[in-house]
Amino acid sequence: MPDPNPQALDFLLTRRSRPAKTLTAPVPSREELLPLLTAALRVPDHGKLEPWRLIVLEKPALARLAARVPARAEALGIDEGKRDKAVAQFRDADLAVAVISAPKQSDKVPRIEQVQSAACVCLSLLNAALAAGWGANWLTGWPSHDPEFCREGLGLAEGESVAGLIHIGTETVAAPERPRPDVMALTEWRSA
Repeated sequence: MPDPNPQALDFLLTRRSRPAKTLTAPVPSREELLPLLTAALRVPDHGKLEPWRLIVLEKPALARLAARVPARAEALGIDEGKRDKAVAQFRDADLAVAVISAPKQSDKVPRIEQVQSAACVCLSLLNAALAAGWGANWLTGWPSHDPEFCREGLGLAEGESVAGLIHIGTETVAAPERPRPDVMALTEWRSA
């Protein structure tokens, strides 16, 4: 017989990300962040490979990353609007956690499952932050997909990539509700 947890289910049915640009200080302290990071790592991890790692980016680190964006944008031919948006994502943030996908060599666990596990870390961290009362948002953007930016700015090794940047802070503006997917339109039921 199931042992339901109605509060957890209600949270999942009503959760919503908060726009990163509406998040500000205060942000979780290291002590407040640790249980959120611990919860984030309780994800499916086939083979117990731990194919991910976390980089906590505090304000000075985010400012350093923001300063690196213009040169990479110029080198890649990124237009001014996308460049400015990327600069703002780092410059205006007070705290973000970079979830790094770090697949391990395995004959048993395919790389795609390891990458998906890192995505699960992103969602678990997002939900843990929201459940703890913080505003949170999962972002990426072109710098997160640029190998040189990631190598030089975040210290990523060969084969590693950014699964997500989880911005966490205090919500300054209530996030508007938005339309949600129609579960019946997206679900197929099969009984044979």
